[in-house]
Amino acid sequence: MYTHYTTRQLVLPMDIEILIPDHHLCRIVDATVEKIDPRLFIPLHPGGGRPPYPPKMMLKMILYAYTNRIYSSRQIAKQLGENIYFMWLSENQKPDFRTINRFRSERMKDVIYETFFSLVDLLRQEGLVKLEDYFLDGTKIEANANKYTFVWRKSTEKYDQKLDEKFQQIVTSIEEVTREDEQAEKETDFQGKWEETPITSEKIEETIKKVEKRLEQHPKNRTLKKAKRQLEKDLLPRKQKYEEQKATFGERNSFSKTDPDATFMRMKDDPMKNGQLKPGYNVQMGTEGQFITGFSLHQRAGDPGCLIPHFEVLEQYNRPKPKALIGDSGYGSEENYVYCEKKEIEAYVKYSTFDKEQTKTWKNQVGRLENMTYDEEQDEWMCANNKRLTFRYEKKQKSDNGYESIKRVYLCADCHGCPFQASCAKGKETKRITVSMENQKQRKDVRERLATEEGERKYSQRKIDVEPVFGQIKHNRQFHRFSLRGLSKNTVEWGLICAAHNLIKWTLKLNQRSKEPQIRG
Repeated sequence: MYTHYTTRQLVLPMDIEILIPDHHLCRIVDATVEKIDPRLFIPLHPGGGRPPYPPKMMLKMILYAYTNRIYSSRQIAKQLGENIYFMWLSENQKPDFRTINRFRSERMKDVIYETFFSLVDLLRQEGLVKLEDYFLDGTKIEANANKYTFVWRKSTEKYDQKLDEKFQQIVTSIEEVTREDEQAEKETDFQGKWEETPITSEKIEETIKKVEKRLEQHPKNRTLKKAKRQLEKDLLPRKQKYEEQKATFGERNSFSKTDPDATFMRMKDDPMKNGQLKPGYNVQMGTEGQFITGFSLHQRAGDPGCLIPHFEVLEQYNRPKPKALIGDSGYGSEENYVYCEKKEIEAYVKYSTFDKEQTKTWKNQVGRLENMTYDEEQDEWMCANNKRLTFRYEKKQKSDNGYESIKRVYLCADCHGCPFQASCAKGKETKRITVSMENQKQRKDVRERLATEEGERKYSQRKIDVEPVFGQIKHNRQFHRFSLRGLSKNTVEWGLICAAHNLIKWTLKLNQRSKEPQIRG
């Protein structure tokens, strides 16, 4: 005999909420979103048309999907008719995949940071984070773009220069065939005018109009007809394309045709092991206790220039300033040290050569600046052979963020016959060093700060705080590639990923507390 089984009999309970455990993740998602200020979602729907789905319901549904590694709007829509947790969160409402995607990619882009930081504030109220220590790190996430449809700045500039040369040749040919017409020559001196100013699409259009006027006087002139055809069909469209590409580049050296906001970067995930560049975004993230407390997306590949823009995002949303910043040597630049000092943030950030300076090999390299002695009174550096390097001149260097550093150049006047010349001067006649005195002072402070017991503790904590979070997202959550296109849309998606991570972590904490033995009085 078998147990009773039928699919056509009414079974109690009818309320599916009874089937959901008390500390289930979907309950945490529901309770968290309900605590968010409802005024935050008012601007999402301007009004008109049929009544929209409740924003809180849509947000709960998407967040819960992201906690379950469901990133496709079609798959989310499918779960609404099959999964009781999705049914409970949506109250059996079933928006289609277009509605879900529109809410995620368009509606949420203006409030994603407010939504995420509201969740962080709830974590702070629960005592899970203090927002005092900020563990910062970055990673690169591949964009949802074709890997082979790239545009490079150098190529665009090269082709644009060739186009300008061709334009000059055409203008010269026009001038030659119209030189006999004294009146036309007085009206426009093509050659002299275009050499003075840069060639733009507007100038090419202006040239086409002038050629048309001359054709009215000489309708059978083949040279003018050919020049007009070349300018209209070839040069003008290409010049407009190059101008658009240069505007898209901004400060970057590349972008993808299928996602112009994405920049080609080197990824850690390189199955072919050939250093292939892929379109992607540089994701910066701050954590505390493996909870994500801040994030930002950037189009530049290097981490040093992302620190200040990242903190500017936090300031924009009035986030509490951390007392300490802990980051790896990728952020150890003079500009970043100055910024932290200005904002009164204690920086536990190594510089690029910090670990190498501790090795015996480094200490034996006599040509290294760190192995020389500085005479502050004479403003001179003394090398291993007691030769003095005297100051010659200063130069300024500006970063991508506009920070201007001062570099001082010192030269040794007596390198001839020195036994260390080959290794110290690297085959040159005289030894030259370029020094930022401000950065030397910063490095000294960093060494002293990291040598303290507090510094060692905080920096060692970084390896088990922020780095495992990236591993959790990229490996366990299987999020290696964005599903949307564009910087603003991908910022929304990464914000949802961060919020989902915090909700999963919060649920684990609650479940641990519920399993702890209760002490009875």
